[in-house]
Amino acid sequence: MNTTAAAARPGRANAYAWYVVIVCMLAYVFSFIDRQVLVLMIEPIKRDLMLSDTQFSLLSGFAFSLFYAFMGLPIAFLADRHARPRLISVGIAIWSVATAACGVSQNFVQMFVSRMAVGVGEAALSPAAYSMLADYFSKEKLGRAIAVYSLGSFIGGGVAFLVGGYVIALLKHASAFAVPLFGQIHPWQMTFFIVGLPGLVVALLVLLTVRDPQRKGLAQDGSGTAARMTTADALRFVFRHRATFGCHYFGFSFYAMTLFSLMSWTPAFYIRHFGLTPVQAGYTLGTVLLVANTAGVFCGGWFNDWLLRRGYQDAPMRASCIGAACMLVPAALFTQIPDLHGSLAVLVVAMFFASFPMPTSTAAMQTLAPNQLRAQISALFLLVQNLLALGLGTTIVALFTDKVFASPLAVGHSVSIVNGCAASLAVVLLGVGCRHYRNSLAREQTGADRAKDRVVDTAKLGAITQ
Repeated sequence: MNTTAAAARPGRANAYAWYVVIVCMLAYVFSFIDRQVLVLMIEPIKRDLMLSDTQFSLLSGFAFSLFYAFMGLPIAFLADRHARPRLISVGIAIWSVATAACGVSQNFVQMFVSRMAVGVGEAALSPAAYSMLADYFSKEKLGRAIAVYSLGSFIGGGVAFLVGGYVIALLKHASAFAVPLFGQIHPWQMTFFIVGLPGLVVALLVLLTVRDPQRKGLAQDGSGTAARMTTADALRFVFRHRATFGCHYFGFSFYAMTLFSLMSWTPAFYIRHFGLTPVQAGYTLGTVLLVANTAGVFCGGWFNDWLLRRGYQDAPMRASCIGAACMLVPAALFTQIPDLHGSLAVLVVAMFFASFPMPTSTAAMQTLAPNQLRAQISALFLLVQNLLALGLGTTIVALFTDKVFASPLAVGHSVSIVNGCAASLAVVLLGVGCRHYRNSLAREQTGADRAKDRVVDTAKLGAITQ
């Protein structure tokens, strides 16, 4: 046997695994560009479609999260059984076309339907990607791999602000554009075409270059073969570990509520309170996301792996609890600082720690769940998270602004109230969840050991009878 070639194969396999991470991250970048560019254009969209803050929040949050959440389960069911790269590729194509469709929306209903379609497409990405990465990487390296993948969310969010700001500046002197079949459209509508359609190239890249890895960590039946598991099994698994998943699902959802509130309403706050133009807000906040959030998500994954190497089995929950505690004060107070530069400095700290749970929440699920249920367990989490954090959380900010304070200028107070409450709940739930997570890991390990013993005993009995 050629030992040099044998040694080279693991190196090539490791390099290809990281290539898959980069391609999936690129898809995640485009997904966040397509979902996030909307919030930068809040004022022209509100003006041209005659919307209130509450209606706009339904477009930016609820319309997307409703179908993103509920389509996640059936799509994840497919991801646990069929080729995951093909599923991801179809999802990218759907959300890219749906983003372009936002550019031809003439009223609230049309925009709402287009945003729902964006959610349907994006529901195919993360559960399938998480499941693939858990098969490509060991438990000790999974946190860093997911952290790199998760960088896509903030690179995408930052690019959405930067590109959105650039396009707005480029098109600000144009009153309308003539598009075949659709007639005259506004500059903000043209932006959706520019950011949406290139995603079709990424869909093709995934389809042609990403291989579906061999599935590892399959749950086995009594005969030692891989068990066939259904969505009902996923629900039973969650119920069996209900204390763990209750703390995980809701703790990380309140954590995400703070993050989504920051990403969705910070542009409106700086535009209204400090008088920034959409272009200035796009460049400023795009830079914050690219620096603070990308650093935070990578450090969250690195911190998770660091804790694991030191024997903390509850590392994903522990790292996130620490991050939530560090996020609480800056996320609640950055809107109360009268100086623009001081507010931005505090926002950087808030955004850094708000990014911690992107890799850790996923690492917790992928480590605990058997392979056949990984995508579905992730989809259940994303269902709860998106309905609670993105759908409800961003709308609560708008309701406080419209109904309690009755002034668009008070959006900063609304953000502070929601962030303070949500971050506090995240700290408590994740802190309590550390113990439950350790207990769940121990129960699953004991069950796996018993299953192996049964297989060995059956094999021995068969040998004796022969």
